[in-house]
Amino acid sequence: MAGPSDAPQPPPASCPPGAQAEIVIPVRNEERDLAPSVRRLDAYLHDNFPFTARITIADNGSTDGTWPQAQALAAELAAVRAVRLERPGRGGALRSVWCRSDADVVAYMDVDLSTDLNALLPLLAPLLSGHSDVAIGTRLARGARVIRGPRREIISRCYNLLLRATLGTRFSDAQCGFKAIRADKARTLLPLTADTGWFFDTELLVLAERAGLRIHEVPVDWIDDADSRVKILATALGDLRGIMRLGTALALGTITVPVLGSSSPPGLREGPGAAPAGGLIGRYRQLAGQLARFTAVGVACTAAYVLLYLLLRGSMTAQAANALSLLVTAVANTAVNRRVTFGIRGRAHAARHQVRGLIAFGIGLALTSGALAALHAAVARPATAAEVAVLVGANLVATVIRFGLYRRWVFRGAGRRRRLAASLPDPVPHGLLDLSE
Repeated sequence: MAGPSDAPQPPPASCPPGAQAEIVIPVRNEERDLAPSVRRLDAYLHDNFPFTARITIADNGSTDGTWPQAQALAAELAAVRAVRLERPGRGGALRSVWCRSDADVVAYMDVDLSTDLNALLPLLAPLLSGHSDVAIGTRLARGARVIRGPRREIISRCYNLLLRATLGTRFSDAQCGFKAIRADKARTLLPLTADTGWFFDTELLVLAERAGLRIHEVPVDWIDDADSRVKILATALGDLRGIMRLGTALALGTITVPVLGSSSPPGLREGPGAAPAGGLIGRYRQLAGQLARFTAVGVACTAAYVLLYLLLRGSMTAQAANALSLLVTAVANTAVNRRVTFGIRGRAHAARHQVRGLIAFGIGLALTSGALAALHAAVARPATAAEVAVLVGANLVATVIRFGLYRRWVFRGAGRRRRLAASLPDPVPHGLLDLSE
């Protein structure tokens, strides 16, 4: 249970009550960036922002001079307040402050202000006008201008690809530290969130999308902070655990997401497709088409696998880099083959297909890990090129096995449902295509 110091206090008399927007800056050991960033944001809001706004510094467990500095800023600047939470965790800090906010819209941004402040009004205006329910900054959509290293860029894109493949998300950038939500919607969804760390805002976005809320995306100008305190490996592992926990809860129905908006989810009807020509020739043609598409997808995924392995190899062991690279590309491979090779669209049975695809991933992991272990047993310090060559060879064997599993088990019954979908009129009655396999 949180102690008394974990409960944010009401804003001081000098801080504007009932502000239209409350912008939270979660901080932990950020004494270097805090004062200049808060003063810069306060000046921008005073000079350029047409709505009333409050800045809340949410210190979550700092052990340096961050908290005294936050208190000094709150005493100095009329629109700034500071709250202290003893437990570390960005997600816990945001949830605590947002739940108690009296503003119409609650938002947050990273203390380094990596996102250009000119994006703040486009982020908040659609929510204050009632046009949208959630707004996020995106570094991955057309129109965004981003300066950051290739490793962070690829990891970010792989993470969002994982979200699309496993949880069926449609937003483009889950990790940009620049988000806002209408306070009434937040108060409904926040009790459903469980994460207190970096996965918190991804979890909230997934729940918002499932609730039918309208999510507005703002392409941002974003410059990577070279002195970022984010530990990439620990954060990546935490995000993977979060995806597994949330995906399992949604699949089992242990989380009941209320319908809060009118944004319709993707249709459950599977993609149209005529049945293959009858007889042996038709089956061979179908097999040849699937094999050609599977090969094209496999080549792209293998290239992504090798590139991701090379990027991760510098910061972790060969086995860890192999496992993480293979997991990311295996989930993407299942999702792309589901749609492209076997023509399945919609969310129906997507979780089941991914679980089966992860079992196929386990076979690939066993083959590639065994090949790596054999190489390291034979050669004391093999070159990275030798590791890549061994991994590519083992992955090719795993790919052949995966194709057989996809056809005979992972996507079994897909052709029958697709042919049924093609024969039914529009619209399809709800639940009619939710056929068991």
